[in-house]
Amino acid sequence: MAFYSSGVEYGLHSLLCMVDSKGDDREMNVREMAELQGVPFDYLAKIFTRLSRAGLVVSTEGKGGGFRLARAPELITALDVAQAIDGTKTVFECKEIRQRLAFFEETPPAWACEGPCSIRAVMDGAQQRMEEELARHTILDLARRTFRKAPDTFAIEIQDWISERRSSR
Repeated sequence: MAFYSSGVEYGLHSLLCMVDSKGDDREMNVREMAELQGVPFDYLAKIFTRLSRAGLVVSTEGKGGGFRLARAPELITALDVAQAIDGTKTVFECKEIRQRLAFFEETPPAWACEGPCSIRAVMDGAQQRMEEELARHTILDLARRTFRKAPDTFAIEIQDWISERRSSR
């Protein structure tokens, strides 16, 4: 089972669609992004509600409406997106088993309760490192990686696809 929902993946990919090859953001509507990526429109609409509430995107008015990034793409991290969509997650929930050993009867000795649980400390450290890694990568970083490995025509093809959809409305 995945730790983060598919919504996080959809959200990250969608925000990447909103950045062009120069690193500038562009307006897109949810229907365009859903169609471009082959993801369910209704689910993506719910994701954008969460992204909007978190202050990562803002809705735009006008023909068709849509969304723009609320901040520069270099200021939105993968962690921001994950937390906006899935909320704050914890890798581990300590049940303090160390204090409940059968032979302790009803009262564990002080040494068993002293300081943080060593298992919890390891798990908390793992979570911290994971969040630090997600916080290191911005939407701009991810977009640049995509455009670096794609052929030069990819950015033009994306823009042409968007323009074609908009002109047929």
